[in-house]
Amino acid sequence: MVRIEWTPLAYEDLESIYKYISKDSIFYASRQIDTLISRVDILEEYPLAGKIVPEFNNEFIRELIEGSYRIIYKIGKDTIFIIRIHHSARNLKEV
Repeated sequence: MVRIEWTPLAYEDLESIYKYISKDSIFYASRQIDTLISRVDILEEYPLAGKIVPEFNNEFIRELIEGSYRIIYKIGKDTIFIIRIHHSARNLKEV
């Protein structure tokens, strides 16, 4: 089993997602954040669960899809680094 580490940018992404959704509903904002965090839990047992991010074409930089969000992560020796979480409609190069 590997350890999951969230980068500061990934935390900022979660905060931005929460702020945006909470303008309409605090309940659904909290629910979305919980769903994104729960989705990452699979990586503890299955670090290769995500597909390779096409923009980087690097076998160690992968993504999980959760609804409209891409959870970008990097596979380290004993750690999975959650790099970014952003809406799939956005260009990854803009992030």
